[in-house]
Amino acid sequence: MPTALITGITGQDGSYLAELLLKKGYQVVGVARRSSTVTSERIKHILDDITVVQGDLQDQGSLLSLLEEYKPGEVYNLAAQSFVPTSWNQPALTGDVTALGVTRLLEAIRFVNPKIRFYQASSSEMFGKVLEVPQKEDTPFYPRSPYGVAKVYGHWITVNYRESFDMFATSGILFNHESPRRGLEFVTRKISNAVARIKLGQTKELRLGNLESQRDWGFAGDYVEAMWLMLQQDHPDNYVIGTGETHAVREFCEIAFSHVGLDYKEFVVQDEKFYRPAEVDLLISDPSKARKALRWEPAVSFRELVTMMVDSDLARLKQG
Repeated sequence: MPTALITGITGQDGSYLAELLLKKGYQVVGVARRSSTVTSERIKHILDDITVVQGDLQDQGSLLSLLEEYKPGEVYNLAAQSFVPTSWNQPALTGDVTALGVTRLLEAIRFVNPKIRFYQASSSEMFGKVLEVPQKEDTPFYPRSPYGVAKVYGHWITVNYRESFDMFATSGILFNHESPRRGLEFVTRKISNAVARIKLGQTKELRLGNLESQRDWGFAGDYVEAMWLMLQQDHPDNYVIGTGETHAVREFCEIAFSHVGLDYKEFVVQDEKFYRPAEVDLLISDPSKARKALRWEPAVSFRELVTMMVDSDLARLKQG
């Protein structure tokens, strides 16, 4: 039975990846940051099937100990301070976790067992003020937030360890991927949750920032399969993962509200408080390399993703 270690196990991607690996017969070890309570809502249904341990990307010693004890063949680094607005409020913390944390983990792997296959969760936010449309693996980076800057560092240190130490270090440049497990602070989940609450009479408006902001949105459950496929290749590489389609926040609202028989124009209020200090431009992926090399295709459409999230929030709120 192969063993995989996942940092950020309690997050959206960590939970979907853990489910996928369990189905494939892996022993899954999930790393959660040290705190008084571990938030395990997303993985509570699989807690009996996985091992959850404490560790921290800010603590080199904890990473060394985990690798020595559990001897994973694959390591997926999904942990990060990943909310872009928070990266403006806590830029140094974001850099320490999201950037230097990658170095600490790679260095721990190099010390314990350089044959471990490593996946780094890179981000489309690295492209930021885009220099070409669509964005592919060799598109130059121009990040527009402390989070994007930190992810660029994490990406390039992964490439450096691959080339310098002949390590199987792969970087997946994932465009926005959402699901019913997305945090409520993210705009897609903020919309789906508000639509459900408005439909049930629990609130009367939804305040958002730039409705014209466009993103390449896919389903997180599809994207974790691409992560796994990357570590099954003969050679490590970088891959852009996305749908190749772009949609505006306004379109997301339109589909979400109409799904429950409402008109978004009657409930959505634009609020400058939610605008970014520096907005990213048109983020749209060119995933042709992944489709050819990994034979990966997204299975869930944009409309299916939106309605899935609304239905999930409706069901959750009705229960309780």
